[in-house]
Amino acid sequence: METARVLVAGGGIGGLTAAIGLLRKGFEVEVFEGAQSFGEVGAGVTLAPNAMAGLQYLGLGPRIEAAGSEPIRQVVRHWEDGRVLKTLERGNQMREKYGVPYLYMHRADLHAILVDTARELGGKLHLSARVTQAAPNGTQAALTLADGTEHHGDLLIGADGLKSIVRRNFEPISAHFTGHVAWRGVVPVDDQLRELAENPGNFIGPERMAVWYPLRGGTQINLVFFAREEGWTDDGWTIPAKRTELQQVFAGWCEPIQYMIAHLEEERLFKWAINARSALSTWNQGGCITLLGDAAHAMTPFLGQGASCAIEDAVVLSRAMEASATVAEAIERYERARIEHATFIQAESNANAERLQSKDADNFGKKEIRNEETLGLFAYDAGKVEV
Repeated sequence: METARVLVAGGGIGGLTAAIGLLRKGFEVEVFEGAQSFGEVGAGVTLAPNAMAGLQYLGLGPRIEAAGSEPIRQVVRHWEDGRVLKTLERGNQMREKYGVPYLYMHRADLHAILVDTARELGGKLHLSARVTQAAPNGTQAALTLADGTEHHGDLLIGADGLKSIVRRNFEPISAHFTGHVAWRGVVPVDDQLRELAENPGNFIGPERMAVWYPLRGGTQINLVFFAREEGWTDDGWTIPAKRTELQQVFAGWCEPIQYMIAHLEEERLFKWAINARSALSTWNQGGCITLLGDAAHAMTPFLGQGASCAIEDAVVLSRAMEASATVAEAIERYERARIEHATFIQAESNANAERLQSKDADNFGKKEIRNEETLGLFAYDAGKVEV
C-alpha cells in the first residue's frame, strides 16, 4: 500500500522497533507512551542472533553493537559447588554461523537508540499518553487516551505490554501467575568477580536459578535470580527488595552466589512475580488492530527470547505492510508468519524452566540440551521469512 497512518500503543522495545520499521517503509507513525519520560525500566537484555538479524535489517546493527557486550562463551554451573556443567560457545562462532553477534545490553541504552532513531525518521512520540480504550471504528481503529482525546488510524498496534489495554479486544482476561518469582539487581565488577563477568551464564539448582552477564563494557554484572514461590503475585518492575530475602532463598548455594548477593546495590534491587499470557488463536481485530511483543505473547524468561520475539514481530509486521494492498491483508500476512512461531517459543520457554530448575542438576548437559539455539531460534531471520 502507498500510505497508511499507524498508531502504536506502547513505547517499549517492541513498539519503538515497529515504529522504526514502518517509518523506514514510508508510513506515518505515532507512538503513545503512558510514562512521563522515555527510559526502559530494568537492567540487562539479551539480544540473541535472531534479534540482531532483525535490528540489522532495520539498519541499527552498528549502533547496537557499539553499545553492547559480546560474550565469548556462556557457562552453566552447578548450584552447590559452582562447577561447570556445560559450556556454550558464543563470540565468533555466532557471527560465523548466523552472520550477526550475540549481545548483552543495558535496556536503557537500547531504548535510547530506538527513541533517537524513531525521532530521526520523523515519528511522532507522545509521552504521558496512556491508552485507556481501543476499538475498531468502521474501517479504521480508534484509541482513547486518559485525558479523553481520541486518535484514529488505519492500523493500531497494541505494543502495550503484559497489561495491554489493546489486548482486551481479543481476550478480556488478565495475565496469569506462572509460579515463578524473580529478583534483579546490579553488582559492580571487582577483581573477585572479573572471571564471572568474562564467563557469563547461569547457576542452576532445585527450583532455583541465577543468571549473570556483563553490562557497559564489563564494569557491571546484571543479576537475575529466579525461584518458585507461591502467594506473591505482584508483577511491578520497581518493587524494592532486600538482600536478606535473597540470602534466605539461596541459602546453601555456592560462594560466588553469596558474594554477588552480598555486593548487590540494594537501592537497585527489585522483585517481581513472573506473569504471562496464554496463546491467542488470532492477532487480528476488525482488519485494523493487531498485537506484538508481550501484548501478543508475554512469556516466561527461561529462553531469554522475550525482547527478541518482539523485535521479530516488529520487522515482520513492517514487511507485511509494505507487501500488502490493504491493512487487513497485512495483518493476515503478519499473523500467518508469526503466531505459530511465537506460540512455540512461549511453550518451550515454560518447558525450559523445568529443565533449568530440576532437582537433577548433576546430569544437566549429559544429553543433548534443548535450548534456544538447538531449537533453531537463533537461525530465524525476520528480514527474510516469507510474509
